[in-house]
Amino acid sequence: MNAPDFSVSGQHVLISGGAGGIGTAFARAFRDAGATVTICDIKPPARDEGFAFEPLDVRDNEAVRALADKIQTLHVLIHCAGRLIRHEEHKPEVFSDIVDIHLVGNLRLATAFRPHLARTKGCLINIGSMYSYFGSAMIPGYAAAKTAIVGLTKSLAVAYAEDGIRVNAIAPGWINTEISRRGREEEAFNNKVMARLPTKRWSEPEELAGTAVFLASPASRLINGVTIPVDGGYVAS
Repeated sequence: MNAPDFSVSGQHVLISGGAGGIGTAFARAFRDAGATVTICDIKPPARDEGFAFEPLDVRDNEAVRALADKIQTLHVLIHCAGRLIRHEEHKPEVFSDIVDIHLVGNLRLATAFRPHLARTKGCLINIGSMYSYFGSAMIPGYAAAKTAIVGLTKSLAVAYAEDGIRVNAIAPGWINTEISRRGREEEAFNNKVMARLPTKRWSEPEELAGTAVFLASPASRLINGVTIPVDGGYVAS
């Protein structure tokens, strides 16, 4: 019996939100594993790390289609683009925008790049959250979108199976990024998280990257339609 194949060398990986903390960590991991990486975001990365960069707002239908027309070959699509606005998401217009970025943007990219992934028998990796599993009084739009990512992942896995495309998601735990900064700085919230979290620390984006590389590798060929918590044991406690 052959050893499991964890290689992603030679693959082309597209990461939305690639200029952010988790997206950049994923980009570095795939690059270091031998893949070619293109990142897209509404703003360029803070420094050049050798990734191809394409400006993209995932809320823009035409822009997403134009990027799909520009990219010829793709093996892995990862939707990392996202934001949250604490205490503001009960406003319908803010709620709608948050859901558009995380959920509808995910579908836009998946639909636009389905033909590319079908040609390479590639995979789509979505990004959920701890809020895929429970609610949040402060960020209902974000929590609703991340809950829906679990269902979307299952649905696309079933729909895209006929093309040989696998669709999975990662649900990060409490990660040290700019998007989580206000939560880390809010003492009551931070204390509540730490009281339940077995590791008793905020994790680094790089600690998620191995799961993404694994899901893109042949070693995970039977994993399809699942959301994997990478959370230091938070949902288990």
